[in-house]
Amino acid sequence: MIYKTRNYAFFKGAYPFSDTRRFLFKKEIMLIKRLKSKLLAMEQNESSYKTMYEGFMSVVTPDNVPPTEQYDPTYFHGEVGYTFERTHKLALDKPTVIIAIPAEQLGIKDSPINRTAAADFCLRAFKPFVDALNEELYNRSRPDTESGRYYLYSPGGEVLPRNSSYFALCRCKDYINGGGSTVYIKTPDELKPPRLCLCVRMQVQLPRKRLRKTMQMLCRDLPDAVDEFTACFDISALERALSLAEKQAAIRAWLKSSEYCSFIANGSVLPRSKSTDLPMEGAVPFKSVPEDETEICGVRGMAIKRGVTVLTGGGYSGKSTLLDAIAAGIYDHREGDGRELCITDDSAVTISAEDGRSVKRVNISPFIKWLPGGDTCDFSCDRASGSTSQAANIMEAVRSGSRLLLIDEDRSATNFMIRDKMMKRLIEREPITPFTDRVRELYMSRGVSTILVIGGSGEYLCVADRVYMMDEFVISDVTRRAAQIFADYGEPQSPPAPVNWEYQRTLCAEGFTPYPEGSGAERLEASETGFIFIGDERLDTRMLHDIITDAQRNALAFMLRKLENEVNTPTVDLDAAVEKLYAELETEGLDAIHSSFFTTMERFLNLPRKIELYAAINRMRGIKFI
Repeated sequence: MIYKTRNYAFFKGAYPFSDTRRFLFKKEIMLIKRLKSKLLAMEQNESSYKTMYEGFMSVVTPDNVPPTEQYDPTYFHGEVGYTFERTHKLALDKPTVIIAIPAEQLGIKDSPINRTAAADFCLRAFKPFVDALNEELYNRSRPDTESGRYYLYSPGGEVLPRNSSYFALCRCKDYINGGGSTVYIKTPDELKPPRLCLCVRMQVQLPRKRLRKTMQMLCRDLPDAVDEFTACFDISALERALSLAEKQAAIRAWLKSSEYCSFIANGSVLPRSKSTDLPMEGAVPFKSVPEDETEICGVRGMAIKRGVTVLTGGGYSGKSTLLDAIAAGIYDHREGDGRELCITDDSAVTISAEDGRSVKRVNISPFIKWLPGGDTCDFSCDRASGSTSQAANIMEAVRSGSRLLLIDEDRSATNFMIRDKMMKRLIEREPITPFTDRVRELYMSRGVSTILVIGGSGEYLCVADRVYMMDEFVISDVTRRAAQIFADYGEPQSPPAPVNWEYQRTLCAEGFTPYPEGSGAERLEASETGFIFIGDERLDTRMLHDIITDAQRNALAFMLRKLENEVNTPTVDLDAAVEKLYAELETEGLDAIHSSFFTTMERFLNLPRKIELYAAINRMRGIKFI
């Protein structure tokens, strides 16, 4: 006989787990007793859910002293804890729920070596169960505020530290439920120490003025789905995900200690389906050129050496797709993404021109020799041009610790990238030293490599260490051919004199604040269009190409706010402040920066890199450097 529980079927007498749960067969049972009592105490039309958020308990201790009053918004079903938090004051009927599932219930006996990869796998594994809940709730004629809905963060192919799924030590249930709000504390012999738990953060839109439906969603259906997820958890699939993460980490370690900056495994699927981040069906799998094929950790593929690398080819040949895959490799990706074994130096930065950005006291003299009325060794501009912005982007990336620049000519300022010999002869007084004249010096003097997509100029053939040709998504090494072509048609150029790549500046506290001028309340918003509004700033992050999720941008906004609020001196040691912030997030978790005060901010956060945090600060218009 088959019993249906949503989209999953279990066979009576053949259910593979010894602790078959009676809720699978008696759906009327409410599973979270203490939470049920709180909801029953509410008025039918109440929408604040005050008693649920407060979690009042009358606590009776083993020594039978008079009961004490305590407040705890964590409710247990078995050993699984459900903590209810107010999302913000305008969404009292949309609580944030943190579900703490003991790792041992999932078959995880030891703390995963790569907790980020393990949490990412668990988040994806839990999603079908939440989708099944929403299928039952969906009513096309009613909004979510009437029907109810569960919101779980839906990741793309990337694997990132998130506040929506993580592992942490959580307390065990230390009491036994009594009647109503009464609980009886366990004896010391019965108490257990904190245990490792998978914590999943989600939101629940509760149906307004439908208390019975609310009770069903929170006290029956959600714990029902969590128990189904626990019972069906595929530990062998988790082990495969962790094995992949271990292989990715080994390749990254190899890159750091080798002469290579990127690795693309044979068989990788680089093109994406139209308007999605999914691998394209029927795409040509990547195959390394024989000259650079190598094997790392049992994986064969193409390793790109440090130095200057040019990717070229005709239109729609796949050269930009290859560069995009290399850029994606700064983050790990899940199995099935197609780029899970495309691994790139994690300090790589995608560089482009950025007309109109703010630049503050940056040394752009390696590329811009002079400007009318300006000092290019100490350049500032409220609205930089394409060439000056791209020069600033490179200098800031190098100063932030980048060892690899990724540049596509289609997103670059032409006069910054190249100036052919005829134009050099025609224009004798030219302030711009094109990137082609500095790219080798950048590598030789600073150890910063560059991978460029070039399709319209041969100027880079003389400075490239390697030249790869893409033709219908098939790569070939044309370095020798390019060198011969340059020997036949090119004209050797004398390199410009070496330059100083360094610059020093100190951030002032003035203007570095989340408070608009004359206001006593902070301002913080992050729009889906790529802007962060903080204090008086309207910060444009659209050209931070390596910010790949809105949740990263949300986290970036909260990180800026925390940095600004902790300033208590006239100047800021920015490097020390950033290091301190990331150290705190490592120990306290990403959600430590969140505040429910800001009602327009989304609840889910993904961790951005330090390089993007520096880049965001560099683009702020109201700050000052000395």
